[in-house]
Formats: sequence, structure tokens, C-alpha cells
Amino acid sequence: MKDMEKLSIVKIGGNIVEQEEALNRFTKSFAHLEGRKILVHGGGKIASKLAGDLGIEAKMVNGRRITDLETLKVVTMVYAGLANKNIVALLQANHCDAIGLSGADGDTIRTVKRPVKTIDYGFAGDMTPTSIHTKRIQSLLELNLFPVFSAITHNGEGQLLNTNADTIASALAIGLASSYAVSLIYCFEKKGVLSDIADDHSVITEIDQTKYTALREQGIIADGMIPKLDNAFDAIAQGVKKVIIKHADDLADEHAGTTIF
Repeated sequence: MKDMEKLSIVKIGGNIVEQEEALNRFTKSFAHLEGRKILVHGGGKIASKLAGDLGIEAKMVNGRRITDLETLKVVTMVYAGLANKNIVALLQANHCDAIGLSGADGDTIRTVKRPVKTIDYGFAGDMTPTSIHTKRIQSLLELNLFPVFSAITHNGEGQLLNTNADTIASALAIGLASSYAVSLIYCFEKKGVLSDIADDHSVITEIDQTKYTALREQGIIADGMIPKLDNAFDAIAQGVKKVIIKHADDLADEHAGTTIF
């Protein structure tokens, strides 16, 4: 059987997007990443600052943004506009033929408005098993274009929705895993999953399900890292080849970070 073509899906957080030098370094590394690739980005800190400048209070619950109508306008302007086009322009400057997208563009990512339970998250989008228009995204990749997705999706009925960028990256990886050998790479401000949160050099290089269970029981993996790794193992279970958590500056280093398998 013919080996599947490799595809890298990289997610970067708002900490990189808002820092000019860090973003310049990252986009240069991404541009030189070999093979087919997709970038997913946030931009929450820029959105919060702009909202504050406009007199719109940023409301957060458990680290998740409450997206009322005015906030939706701001995050759409920032994520799908300013942040997305700035990233695309930097990639083009590095001879990477990027195309900036929201989920509404080409109907590439269709979500549903999060149902109200104990908290009303407003215009927040949740994924469904059919959210990713895999054939449309594949057609862009086959044209040697590199999609850059913002965290804005749509519901197919004219409504834009604010959607978690980590979740978008995972859903893209799962949706495309039947056509490509997918590596999902989460880039953030740490070197990887650490055995000692105070020591940046204490990177755990590999974690499988057994090791993950043991690390959780020992309290080494806790708090915000738990949902990140739960999502990683969910992606592995649904056909993604590997998930890597690493520092944004280490994107080009194949041996850096923590590999989940």
C-alpha cells in the first residue's frame, strides 16, 4: 500500500500572534516546514485589548470567552481580519503561498451555537462530526495553497460563531486523517509537557496513554494541561498519527517538545 502523504497541522496561540518578533520567527519557521501544512491561530489578547479600547468588557468564565453580539464583532475583526491577514502577509513574505480563511469561507468549517446549560456562552461555536469540509480543504492543499484558519466559523444560516482554536486544529486533524498522515502540533510558550512546571528543561519527551494515566495520578500533569492532553489522545484514537506539544521557536526542530502517541 502506498504511504500516505504527510500533513502538518499547526496551532499557535495569541501570545505569539500579539508579539511582533515572536510572530516573525514563527512564520519564517512555518514557511520552511516541508510538505503540506495548515495553520490555525488565536488572537484573544489582541481582541480583549481592542474590546477594552471600544468600551466593551471582556467576559471570561473558566478561561472561556463569553461572546455576546458586540464581542463577536470585535473577535471577527481581530481573528478573521487583522490577525489572520497579518499572518498571511508574513507567510507570503517568506514565499509561503498562504490563504487566510474563516470557517465561513468556502464553507470549510460549519459549527453549531453552543447550547445554554448553566452558562450562556453567547455566539460560541461547537464542532459536530460533519463540521470539517474535508474535500474543500483538500482541494486547496492540492493547489499547493496553505490554509491559515482563524477561530471564526459559521452555522450555515448566516451566523458567524467564535470557536476555540485548539478544537478547530484537532477537528481538522481528525477530519483529514483518512487522507493524510497527520501530525498535529500545538505551539505555545513552554518547551513541552514538563515534569516540573518551574523548570523549562524538564520536558517529558514522549507520553502514551499508560504514562499519561500515571503522570496524572502523581499530580505531575494537572490543571489546564489535562484537557489539552485529553484532546490529544482523542485525536490519536481517531486516526491522527501523532500530536506534538512544543515551544513556537522549536517548530523546525523535529526532536523538540513532547510527542503524544
